[in-house]
Amino acid sequence: MAHAHKLEIFRGLIKFKSNTQKIWGVLVFLTIVTAVEVGLGITKPDALTASTFLGMKLLNWIFIILTLVKAYYIAWDFMHLRDEKSSLRRAIVWTPIFLVAYLIFILLFEADYIYNVFKDGYVTWNF
Repeated sequence: MAHAHKLEIFRGLIKFKSNTQKIWGVLVFLTIVTAVEVGLGITKPDALTASTFLGMKLLNWIFIILTLVKAYYIAWDFMHLRDEKSSLRRAIVWTPIFLVAYLIFILLFEADYIYNVFKDGYVTWNF
């Protein structure tokens, strides 16, 4: 017996009549998110590049968050993760979220240490 896929996105906010419409809906959403990323990357607003949060520019945080949103929706809808059991969904979604958070933590602290070493003059800026 064939399993019926859920034809909705955004937790049921938008519902579609067919699988093809749903694919186009998710594609439009991912295209909009990508266009926002590209637009921010080209314009680089001064307000987002001047202010920092946890040692990183606000613009970089926005890029990280938008990339995670795109990865989530690609896995959720195109890889049919929505139709799997909740334990498998949690294992697939939460593991990379924790790993990405840990990677960001490591990158921020190591980059800050290297910057301070170069700034204090123990090693010269040779690049």
